[in-house]
Amino acid sequence: MTLVLGMVLDAVFGEPRWLWSRVPHPAVLMGRLIDWCDHRYNQGASRKRNGALVMATLALGAVALGWLISSLPGNWADVLVVAVLLAQRSLVDHVQAVGDALRLSVGDGRRSVAMIVGRDTREMDGPAVARGAIESAAENLSDGVIAPVFWCAIAGIPGLLLYKITNTADSMIGYRTPRHEAFGWAAARFDDVLNYIPARLTALLIWLVTNRTRPGPIIRDAPLHRSANAGWPEAAMAHGLDIALSGPRSYEGRVQDYPFVNGEGDRDLGPDHIDTAVATLWKTWAMALGLVALLALV
Repeated sequence: MTLVLGMVLDAVFGEPRWLWSRVPHPAVLMGRLIDWCDHRYNQGASRKRNGALVMATLALGAVALGWLISSLPGNWADVLVVAVLLAQRSLVDHVQAVGDALRLSVGDGRRSVAMIVGRDTREMDGPAVARGAIESAAENLSDGVIAPVFWCAIAGIPGLLLYKITNTADSMIGYRTPRHEAFGWAAARFDDVLNYIPARLTALLIWLVTNRTRPGPIIRDAPLHRSANAGWPEAAMAHGLDIALSGPRSYEGRVQDYPFVNGEGDRDLGPDHIDTAVATLWKTWAMALGLVALLALV
């Protein structure tokens, strides 16, 4: 029941500011380590090899640390690690904050959504703000909740730490930029592998709790997304809420003409759609919790 307790603690307490304002969050420490590796080893003629060796070392270190934590007497350490490294409450709070801000003004909505998306937000209108928040909700439900729960259920704390270090590395160096395309290649590919099943599992759970459509349209639209994995929860959320997601957006001043996912859905999105997405996050989390509890009992 370690995973169940950790999921509940995360959902109730989230990320207590009084604690993480005093000591670094483990994800922050992971980020600092990856940043150091980036500056130290992302150079020379063998960047791709260096990146692969760094990723392998980080992965082995994460598994070893997880094994040490699991070796401690009792299961209190395991429960705390699960609660700290899951992001359900944090995700819900950040997405809901965009909806609340958008109710005040488009400018407030832009400032709030800029905290959770990487695209340009300066020229966003209200529907674009809402769309960004809901897309972030769907993608991060997979990356921040379902995937770590899945790997913890499969391989315990070592599996959870392996996933988190890989996902953090991908978020920092797994981009196709001149600096990181070679060095971050291994991190990006390994993250794709680890997210392959969880992304599709997330889509299945969203489909089950919304149940507005047959699964066929989700399977059809998921490949339209620029990410082979993120397209699944996003397509499930788009069809589950009958809204259009993805579509054109701007990065660093350049408009990317991405296709819409569920292009026939509602495009005039607002705070009420964000509220519905947040409710879907909680319903999906509750179904995942029930499945984990059932597995623990079995």
